[in-house]
Amino acid sequence: MSPVPVVLAGARGHGRWHVANIRRLERAGLVRLAGICELTPLTEEEAGGEMPEQSADFGALLDSTGARIAVICTPIPTHTDLALTAARRGVHLLLEKPPAPSYADFRRMADGVAEAGVACQIGFQSLGSHAVPAIRSLIAEGAIGEVVGVGGAGAWVRDEAYFRRAPWAGRRRLDGVDVVDGALTNPLAHAVATALALDGSTRAEDVTGIETELSRANDIEADDTSCVRIGTAHGHRVTVAATLCAERPDEPYVLVHGGSGRVTFWYKQDRVLLQRGGHGPEEFEYGRTDLLENLVAHLTDGTPLLVPPQETGAFMRVVEAIRRAPDPDRLPEAAWRRVPGEDRRVVPGIDGLVAAAADTLSLYSELGAPWAPRTEHPLSEVSTR
Repeated sequence: MSPVPVVLAGARGHGRWHVANIRRLERAGLVRLAGICELTPLTEEEAGGEMPEQSADFGALLDSTGARIAVICTPIPTHTDLALTAARRGVHLLLEKPPAPSYADFRRMADGVAEAGVACQIGFQSLGSHAVPAIRSLIAEGAIGEVVGVGGAGAWVRDEAYFRRAPWAGRRRLDGVDVVDGALTNPLAHAVATALALDGSTRAEDVTGIETELSRANDIEADDTSCVRIGTAHGHRVTVAATLCAERPDEPYVLVHGGSGRVTFWYKQDRVLLQRGGHGPEEFEYGRTDLLENLVAHLTDGTPLLVPPQETGAFMRVVEAIRRAPDPDRLPEAAWRRVPGEDRRVVPGIDGLVAAAADTLSLYSELGAPWAPRTEHPLSEVSTR
């Protein structure tokens, strides 16, 4: 098999990870980095190997390189139009998360991709973890009894420079265009998507209701300390709490609650802890399938895609709920403090609140946080089409 030609749109910031990953698969003989689309061309050092063709014109670059796959890692508001630019040329896609800043843009992208007949993989790398089907099997076998709900916890640290990294960073809108770059929709989006996946609630129609509590300690538009509770067609509650203002950074995780036990999944580490009645704790570590590698396998031998667009519909309903909710509440100054010498803001007690939300499936307001924002129910009437 000849290496599949790949064009990468967006090669700086998180795009550097994609450059390294494409080069890894290039060394394995699976792909060839045929082109890079950036406003400012990459240096040879940034390109990490033989210089590919470069252009700021994405469509022209796809045409000139004969790319079969485009990896899109550009600002969130550009995802849909760039994906459709590739799809109209018959180019298959790996599209970074979140796939779009609104449900309408997501549907426009997903419908356009389907009409063009191209494959599209959404870049939720955690859903390539072999732990995901393993946990689903444990649940199906009744290892923890009947599932009653799923919690997610993400306590991360981001300095103030993080929110200045790009014009769209920390914004809900930019020049009248939706961005929705909040804790739950971008940096800790994997917690939401993975929690929904373990509940078996990945499609838009699996969501029956959403409650949000959005707040911010930093001088930004979007949320940096928030939680969401999602009702699912299974009758379960999926609650995810997130902050970028943690006292101490911790590994994010998803917690499946059962009637007779629970499963904790640290999704960045592919590590699982099974706790159940009558047994001691059992720990497992799993491998992971890279999503670009999976897309190549899909094109070459028909291997099923791990994260096609329809499997992110439920996540996109959460994005839409956050987009439609009132702007996040600014936390009172008494609710946060600066960390000397670190140029970041901390919400005292938030680490414990994030863990408690995942443990009890409660919102911050129900846990007694004195600064807790109002609970919103912004998505009850949105179509799942």
